[in-house]
Amino acid sequence: MNNKSSYKSGFVAIVGRPNVGKSTLMNHVIGQKIAIMSDKPQTTRNKIHGVYTQESSQIVFLDTPGIHKRTSKLGDYMNQVALNTLNEVEAVLFLVDVAAGLGGGDRFVIEQLKLVKTPVILVMNKIDQVRPDEVPAMIQQYNELHEFAAIVPISALQGNNVDRLLQVLHGYLPEGPQYYPDDQITDHPEQFVVAELIREKILHATREEIPHSIAVTIEDMRVQENGVVYISAVIFVERDSQKGIIIGKQGALLKQVGKQARRDIETLLGSRTFIELWVKVKKDWRNHERVLKDLGFRHDV
Repeated sequence: MNNKSSYKSGFVAIVGRPNVGKSTLMNHVIGQKIAIMSDKPQTTRNKIHGVYTQESSQIVFLDTPGIHKRTSKLGDYMNQVALNTLNEVEAVLFLVDVAAGLGGGDRFVIEQLKLVKTPVILVMNKIDQVRPDEVPAMIQQYNELHEFAAIVPISALQGNNVDRLLQVLHGYLPEGPQYYPDDQITDHPEQFVVAELIREKILHATREEIPHSIAVTIEDMRVQENGVVYISAVIFVERDSQKGIIIGKQGALLKQVGKQARRDIETLLGSRTFIELWVKVKKDWRNHERVLKDLGFRHDV
């Protein structure tokens, strides 16, 4: 641990409407996948803590669920997690997708940001997908809606200008302790990250309503005598018809999910794994608070 008085550390929230690249940015900065990525909205449901450590500083990133207009109790939970985070941090990164343009979702998030005193940095993501001469007008659009502490154009996927963003963030960090060891990249238990990696593969393999109707829990995870990590995971869906879709014809889709998840999980754990996947139905689980708590969706995490 670094105990020098000149050491700087702090917490930074990444917010924005769904699907603007929040998880992509954090994974790029950390250098390893800890937040799942998908082109489907509401991919991130819990606050993901990513730890970025340098010799003189440490930034703990909170990748929040995308702020959006609620349609269920799960939606309420996701919004509350994101908004509560804004009062817990040294700075807020407001990520926008410049390729998609300023939309109603961005305006909705900006209205929430006006309620906090935390410095807000506008991060204009996917800058590689627009012409350079279009950028000044885009900046002006956002400046008219809110007074940002700084504005940084980046490409999270390509890594363009991300170093500049980290330099800007460093200026907002107070002197403080090193919260986590040098080699720690997240404060979530391995079981949480494993469940998220499995859910990511299901998101990639399914369409329409299925992604929003799934949750994954780890029932058992242990190292066997032969050194292989045994993982038993349950995939929850809301309807019997969805169970059939997740399993696929003769179990084909479930096997595909397991095979793809195993690659990422073995990289994460550094060990060979054996994964068993089960699919169970919990009727309308997104609108039952008790079920949400049982599945790990809590306001205070």
